[in-house]
Amino acid sequence: MRNFRSVALSVTVASCLAACSTIAEPPQSAGETVNAQQAEQAFTDSRWPSASSESREDAPNASTGQEEGVLETGRAAVHDAVEWVARGVDGWFGDKPFEEGGRVAGRIQLGGLWRQDEGTDWLTRFGVRLNLPNVRRFGFVFFGRDNERDVITDKPDAFTRREQLLPETRDDQSFFAGLGTQIANVVSLRAGFRSGVKPFAQARYQRLFEFGERDSLEFKETVFWTVDDGFGSTTALFYDHAYSSSLALRWQSAATLSQESDGVEWSSSIGLYKSFGSQRLLSVEALVNGETGLNVGATEYGVRTRWEQPIYRDWLIADMTVGYFFPRKEEVTERGRAWALGASVLMRF
Repeated sequence: MRNFRSVALSVTVASCLAACSTIAEPPQSAGETVNAQQAEQAFTDSRWPSASSESREDAPNASTGQEEGVLETGRAAVHDAVEWVARGVDGWFGDKPFEEGGRVAGRIQLGGLWRQDEGTDWLTRFGVRLNLPNVRRFGFVFFGRDNERDVITDKPDAFTRREQLLPETRDDQSFFAGLGTQIANVVSLRAGFRSGVKPFAQARYQRLFEFGERDSLEFKETVFWTVDDGFGSTTALFYDHAYSSSLALRWQSAATLSQESDGVEWSSSIGLYKSFGSQRLLSVEALVNGETGLNVGATEYGVRTRWEQPIYRDWLIADMTVGYFFPRKEEVTERGRAWALGASVLMRF
C-alpha cells in the first residue's frame, strides 16, 4: 500500500493554489503507481506548495546562466523574486542565514473554462509556501489567491467550483496570507487574513486506515472560523482501491455546515484514475452535489473526464477537462443540461 500511495494522481487537482497546500511529488517514471488519495490533500498537496518538497538543488537559479530558454528564465525569475521577498521577511525575525533551511516553493496557474449554461471565464491562481529559518519555531508562511469559499471551508479539490467547471467572478477570489503548522502528521493548523484584514482560522484532523495492500479509507475533519460564516466544519471521507499499479478506483464524499448557512452542502463522486507514466494521468468520474433545504434534490449531477500531462519538463503541466452536467438551482425551475470544457497550464517553481 505504501507503493500504491507513493505517486500523487493529481487528476482532480491541477490547481495551483487554492489556499493552503503543497506541491505534489512528481511520479517516479515508467513503473509509477496511481494514487487517487493524495490528489485531495488540500492542506498539504494541491493548494499551497510545500517548500520542503522541493530540494534546493532542483530549485531554479537565475544567476547560474544555464537557463535553456524563455521558460527557464521566467521560472527562475519568479522563484528568485519570491526568495528575495522571503529573505527580507525572514530577516525581520532574527539573524539566522536563509541558507540554513530556507525554502521557497510555489505554483502559478492560468486557466479558462466554458460552460453551456454559464458562459466563459478566465482566472489566474497562485500560491506560495515559505519555510523561513527565523520563523520556523512558529511554523511556515503561506500566501496566494484563490476561491475564498473553497479555501476557507477546505473542500476537497474534486468539489471546488474550479473542478466542477463552474465560473467564478472576481469577487469569488481573494488574497490570503498567514501562518501554518503541522502537528504529529494528523493535525494541521492555519490562521491568517483574507481580502485585506478579514481574519480566518482552520484546524484539520486527518487519519488514514489501511485494509490490506489495495484498500484504504481516509477521514478528514476541518473546523474553520471566519467573521462572515462564524464557526463551521467540513467532513470528508475517501475510499481508494488499487486494481493494479496504474489503475485505481476512488469514492469520495464531503459535507459542509456553518453557523450562517441555511443547510448542509454535500457532494459525492466515484471515478477511475489511470496513470500512463511520466505524469500522464486520466480520470473519469460521476459526481453529484446539493444542499439541504432547497427542495430540489441534487442541485447538480453529471460526469467529467480529465487528462493531465507535462508539456515542458516536469514543472509545466497542462490539463483539459470535459464534463456534461444536469443542474437545477431552484425549485421553480426545470433541470437543465450543459456541456462544459476547462483547460489550464500550471507552473511549479
